[in-house]
Amino acid sequence: MTIRFQWCRSLGATEFPASAYEQLRTRVADTTPFNTLAWLQAAEFALLPDQQLHVLLGWQDQDLSLCLPLVSGPERIGGLRFRVLHHLGYPLADRIALLARLDAEGMGQALMQIRQEVPHAMLQLNEVVEPVGEQSVLSAWMALSSTGERRLSCRVPVHLISDSDHQEISGDPRYKLRRARKRIAACGARIQRVTPDAIGMGPLLRTLAEVEAASWKGEEGVGIFSDPMRRQWMNHAFTALAAEGLVRVVMLELDGHCISYRLGLLEQGRLYDYNLAFLPEHADLGSGRVLLEEWIRWGLDDNWHWIDASRVSLENSSHQLHERMTGQLEHWRWSFYSWQPGGLVLGLALRLWKSLKPWLGKRPRRQNTTTVSSPNPKSKESDHA
Repeated sequence: MTIRFQWCRSLGATEFPASAYEQLRTRVADTTPFNTLAWLQAAEFALLPDQQLHVLLGWQDQDLSLCLPLVSGPERIGGLRFRVLHHLGYPLADRIALLARLDAEGMGQALMQIRQEVPHAMLQLNEVVEPVGEQSVLSAWMALSSTGERRLSCRVPVHLISDSDHQEISGDPRYKLRRARKRIAACGARIQRVTPDAIGMGPLLRTLAEVEAASWKGEEGVGIFSDPMRRQWMNHAFTALAAEGLVRVVMLELDGHCISYRLGLLEQGRLYDYNLAFLPEHADLGSGRVLLEEWIRWGLDDNWHWIDASRVSLENSSHQLHERMTGQLEHWRWSFYSWQPGGLVLGLALRLWKSLKPWLGKRPRRQNTTTVSSPNPKSKESDHA
């Protein structure tokens, strides 16, 4: 079937097919709140002056079969500046599904469209989830790139809510949870569940931002409210998502003030545990574990199906959901290096690094990474950088 491609410069433009986008999103498996227009439009609003949005649409007859919102901007790699493309929402979107319902030939045509319209050295898609047991549509781009890499970003713990959650957890986590509850009760703090609307979201976000600013995330500048751009993004995103009823918060309050919280997004019975923070003077309470338990209890009350850590570290993750997980989901990072001089340089540097790394005195570690060099593509397992 013939594919008709179209470019838009904004998700808010009159020519952007919002209703067709929502129809496509409902037809793609594993979509998340980070694929919603509410989230993406907020991300667009927070773009920096040197970043430009390019939205590629692919139509088959009257059906929208592809939507790729790509952000183009300069990025410093190895001391040099290169033009790099990322999916809109990077780096604060914890999990995305690729909104594409094209075959390999159609995806190849889409890549050619991108290269013609937005010349770049590297196109990178982060935190992509893929249907289990199916080959990713992005595989078609490997042989069309000077170098391509598929790298595991993280394995996310997930918890399937079931009747067994009415019972107390067993083992060492039980005693940690009991001690935390006793400490919280002793100081007089109370747990609150909040389902904010658009009006209440602004004041609530200011409260959460104040807690994060005082926490280690604020001190190290790694929080979701850590700079003006991120605060603007979060304010617009969560206000719009709250208007759609997708925001949930559990918090611990002491004397009417929030001292700890977990912020989540709920869609189709799956709660994404997106962010948490606590005041350092109350770190010994162990509130994070208690609030995670509150997520599960809330899920039992409201018939949620899953509690997910929306993203964790690939190695040595300290997320408390590991204690309760019933399964894992994999996030992948795909990198495609163009045939432009910059792409050739970056691809060559990547292959050189992978060949030299075992000789640099570091013990190789097995990892699911596939690197392909064209025109003679091949796969190999390599360690994680």
